[in-house]
Amino acid sequence: QVQLVESGGGLVQPGGSLRLSCAASGFTFSRYAMRWYRQTPGKERELVATISTVGGSTNYADSVKGRFTISRDNDKNMVYLQMNSLKPEDTAVYYCHTKQGVGLGTDYWGQGTQVTVSS
Repeated sequence: QVQLVESGGGLVQPGGSLRLSCAASGFTFSRYAMRWYRQTPGKERELVATISTVGGSTNYADSVKGRFTISRDNDKNMVYLQMNSLKPEDTAVYYCHTKQGVGLGTDYWGQGTQVTVSS
């Protein structure tokens, strides 16, 4: 079955950096786009970044453009989110995501990793 396991979250000061990792298994990783979302209490989950199957195309939320970089390693079935110049408003639980199947498809999520930006 599809499994997504995030790691790399933690507490960081404003202006600092973190790299999140997502280990994928149970599907042919290289065939699917991957995404990072984030969510804070009381708010809807927000799409942060998307990467295409071979990594040639990426998209970012306006709030993170120029600061975050999504990447993937299809040999290792891993997707990453490099987060630089972190701000307190980046504090959230970050989730790895993929969608598979026909029609509306099926959403798969990891368990999330907490990122806290605070001095």
